Amino acid sequence: MDFSKLISSDIQNYINQNINSDLNKLLLKKSPFYDVVIQEIVQQIKGRKTAEKKFSFLLKEGIIFPPNLNLEQASSQSTAEYKAQNLKGKSFLDLTCGFGIDAYFLSKNFDEVTLIEQNPELISIVENNWKTLERKANFINVNLEEFLESNQQKFDVVYLDPARRDQQNKKKFLLEDLSPNLLEIEKKLMSISDKIIVKLSPLIDISYVISELKNITEIQIIAVRNEVKELVLIIENNQSTDNQQPTTIKCINLESNEPEFSFNFNDEKSAKSEFSESLNFLYIPNNSILKAGAFNIISEKFGLKKLHPNTHFYTSENKIENFPGRVLEIEKIDAKDLKKGEKYNLISKNYPLKPEEIKKKYKLNDGGSHYLIFTQSVKGKEILRSL
Repeated sequence: MDFSKLISSDIQNYINQNINSDLNKLLLKKSPFYDVVIQEIVQQIKGRKTAEKKFSFLLKEGIIFPPNLNLEQASSQSTAEYKAQNLKGKSFLDLTCGFGIDAYFLSKNFDEVTLIEQNPELISIVENNWKTLERKANFINVNLEEFLESNQQKFDVVYLDPARRDQQNKKKFLLEDLSPNLLEIEKKLMSISDKIIVKLSPLIDISYVISELKNITEIQIIAVRNEVKELVLIIENNQSTDNQQPTTIKCINLESNEPEFSFNFNDEKSAKSEFSESLNFLYIPNNSILKAGAFNIISEKFGLKKLHPNTHFYTSENKIENFPGRVLEIEKIDAKDLKKGEKYNLISKNYPLKPEEIKKKYKLNDGGSHYLIFTQSVKGKEILRSL
């Protein structure tokens, strides 16, 4: 596919001049270029604006951006860089290249890179961009099942991000409903590599995944600024299935100062929490911890008391450092102490009223520098205020 028109200096200058324009109004205008329609230009502006927030390494002259759906489905630069840590070898294969963000970072320390993508326009865009970025790869426009059928080569690392929507664009969560069906191609993947990395939806159930797929040595739950974005499986070709090691769960909250938290999946089942009413400090785990279901192991590892079996808040007399989440110094207050119009950041957990209902009932406003937490401990309902 020829992208020379879109990357010409005239069109690139026009894109730069209109980077902050109202794109809906711009779409109503006629293209100033006889051989490129305005819709194509606007799409490049959208791509550039997405790159500013999501993958800044692509803010270079000569980069082409794909349609919105491909931009949305692509990993962010920060999650791709995290997944790439400690990966190196001779040969790397990405079976679901897409817009190539993951492939770009994961393959950096490999001598040979092979990218598979069934969409001909998308693989052409990636090829153009990698040429601009001076990165080499074998770009293959083929269905991954066809590639696996004919491929005879072994790779040090194989990566794939199965499609999670059906033809009606409905989200799918079972492994057999993904495209490709991981359960069908699992043996084939293990025959061509000893290390498989799979990106899945953050909504998929971890226990279910571990029960269905063999040889998962690690699951990474990757959040960015406390929003869980990806669940990543590391599958390694263990020759002995009789002596499999328990799966390590890694909880990561990128673009924060919080440390990683790791535990063995089986240890959560045997871990026990002690319970207490709120003490001097309140601990709110980040969402990667909550997604992992590490409700008792986090209590045990940090020596914290849990407020209630159904309240995933923790407490201590003295402050514990390096907790993967928010730590607040708190005091208990009575509802009668709340004054009309006071500003708080409201949190409601295991409490009958939602934040909006609390705000209305007590005539409070959003904002300010203090948290107001409505929750429940083993002693009953509590209202806590951060100091």
